[in-house]
Amino acid sequence: MKLGIPRERREGERRVAATPETVKQLAGLGLEVLVETGAGTAAGHSDDAYAQAGARIVPGLDFGSLDILAHVRPLEPATAAALPRGAVTAGLASPSSELPAVRALAAAGVTSFALELVPRISRAQSMDALSSQALVAGYRCVLEAAMRLPRFFPLFMTAAGTIPPARVLVLGVGVAGLQAIGTAKRLGARVSANDIRPASADEVASMGGTFIKLDLETAEASGGYARELSADRGALQRQLLAPHVAQADVLITTAAVPGRRAPLLVTREMVQGMRPGSVVVDLAAESGGNVEGSVPGEDITVATADGQGTVTLVGMKDAASAMPADASRLYAKNVANLLALMVKDGALALDFGDEVVAGTCLTHDGDVRHPPTAEALAAAFPQAAAPAPAVHKTEQPTAQNEGVV
Repeated sequence: MKLGIPRERREGERRVAATPETVKQLAGLGLEVLVETGAGTAAGHSDDAYAQAGARIVPGLDFGSLDILAHVRPLEPATAAALPRGAVTAGLASPSSELPAVRALAAAGVTSFALELVPRISRAQSMDALSSQALVAGYRCVLEAAMRLPRFFPLFMTAAGTIPPARVLVLGVGVAGLQAIGTAKRLGARVSANDIRPASADEVASMGGTFIKLDLETAEASGGYARELSADRGALQRQLLAPHVAQADVLITTAAVPGRRAPLLVTREMVQGMRPGSVVVDLAAESGGNVEGSVPGEDITVATADGQGTVTLVGMKDAASAMPADASRLYAKNVANLLALMVKDGALALDFGDEVVAGTCLTHDGDVRHPPTAEALAAAFPQAAAPAPAVHKTEQPTAQNEGVV
């Protein structure tokens, strides 16, 4: 069976779906691994390294001859249509925002697995790409802030005087938020954090941060996920957060709701209330933004309310891709571990009785098996009946606080 590893073509994407290390693992499953020329160059992996690991290097992938395609970014509809019926794909699919691609996958009879849908259970942790990439993104956010902040992060006591540590506030304590807390602490900052899930307080404390408790209703869904607040409670949350935002030198926001627009946590007025020289990093900029006015991939200067200076608002884009070597190392392992559940003795063996296989499946045999995506397709393309969703044994949580991937 042929497994294809393409060179990612979306602008800014530098990750790759397989590394020489995982090629050995995949070859051990009995697969013939075809790697497109230059696929791993941006992540530090040469064609020779892949060849030595057992892959065959090809100038371009013939999608029509592949049995399995592993990818990082969502597939283009044309690529999905070029795959043979019964082929399997594994990668990030962003189903809520890539409906034409999902529609093309279903129409082509492709069995696609979206790594965003991997169930959050212990057995599937090694396949959880959202968590692995959020870790990279949370780390990168702090570095981006430190490079822009016109002062030190750590405390310095010198003969010329004492420099106090920077104050960092993290909103959203998922994997990305916790990594941001840990990184800022390692750089010597004084870190505080908030999340609408009360259980996050212990996680923040374990990373050395101070949890900010707001007088809000509990907002935790099943499985430890956060759920969206109502409009009035969201407004109250922003009101209660305002004084904490004003005291911060660096604000990092990481709250995201898969399949929906990121919740608005910080208004422009709140940003204007910060001290001159402060930095705001919005990790959720690509999904709508936690901070009003943030733009993916751009730094925006916001004048402070007192007119004495400005605040830099950073809209993060392709955060994990900014560190392609380690991001690819983790992501490729997620993909290989998922495929190991589906390939036995060099042949596909899809066991939909396995909750990981069933829960991660996006399309199969012409059907869209993820109910929220099927509903979105029916609404987006009312002229053409969307495939009916299949029934699953496991339901995916509807919201979570994670870094954007």
